[in-house]
Amino acid sequence: MIDLVPDNWKPALATVLAAPEAQALDAFLRAEDAASKAVYPAREARFRALDLTPPDSVKVVVLGQDPYHGPGQAMGLAFSVPDGVKHPPSLRNIFSELESDVGVPRPASGDLTPWARQGVLLLNTALSVEQGKAGSHAGRGWEAVTDAVVDAVARGEAATVFVLWGSHAQAKAARIPALRSGRHLLIESPHPSPLSAYRGFFGSRPFSRANAFLEAQGRGTVDWRL
Repeated sequence: MIDLVPDNWKPALATVLAAPEAQALDAFLRAEDAASKAVYPAREARFRALDLTPPDSVKVVVLGQDPYHGPGQAMGLAFSVPDGVKHPPSLRNIFSELESDVGVPRPASGDLTPWARQGVLLLNTALSVEQGKAGSHAGRGWEAVTDAVVDAVARGEAATVFVLWGSHAQAKAARIPALRSGRHLLIESPHPSPLSAYRGFFGSRPFSRANAFLEAQGRGTVDWRL
């Protein structure tokens, strides 16, 4: 699995990828392939979030649960779908909050790559999923890998915004001790899925709050337009 990790993230992940949890994860994923199960995203896209957002450029970490589990949806960026793919309900709700929060009209494309290129690390807690089975790869070892990513960002000197959507993401809050000192900003809310968006995701204003913090820290804002 280490061969899929971008070189600039390898120092942060080398130890965890050599650990038993990652070895078990790798064996599990190979077994899924051997059983001809449809797993998303494709193997080469599973670390795409790290490819597009180097560690020294991270301004915002957006944490979700796991990739979309429908054909043609998952592309290795949390909540993002390729251009031309119908927006899943969670993404529609994200775009609704984006419009309400900062006045950005709902975009035609659901590809969030422009955010990633500006330093928004779009990370799920698990980086793969079986077709049609949300949460199917949770607890298989991905959490140790994504813990290491969060740890690396949290240890950095640069002030960063951590946006944690849903209980799986919020479980990582304890890994960010600098939050207690005020060096980073934590924005927590329910997941943007239709099941929970009305319980506090809508009205949470993550986009304007992130930019206000980044601007105050002299890090420059994110252009949320797509």
